[in-house]
Amino acid sequence: MKLSGRVKPISYLKAHAPEVIRGLAGGEAPVIITLHGEAKAVLQDVGRYEETQETLALLKVLALTNKEIEAGRIRPVDEAFKRVRGRLKD
Repeated sequence: MKLSGRVKPISYLKAHAPEVIRGLAGGEAPVIITLHGEAKAVLQDVGRYEETQETLALLKVLALTNKEIEAGRIRPVDEAFKRVRGRLKD
C-alpha cells in the first residue's frame, strides 16, 4: 500500500474532516497527518484498525509458539490432550 499520496497537513484535516472520515469509512487507505512537515499521526477507519490489532495479536501468538518450539518446550498433541483430560477429571 503506497501512502505517499495520502500524506496531508493537519490544516487539511481541520478543513476537510468530514470528507476524510467518509473516505476512510468507504475503504480508502489511511491518511498520514503531518505537523510542521513531520508525520505525526495515522488516521484510519476503526474497522481496519480492529482488524490490524487482531492480526498483530495472532502474529504475537505465532511468535511465542515459535519460541516455545525453539526452546524444546513442546509436547506431542496426544500427550498434551491426555494431560488436559487428566486435569479435567480431577
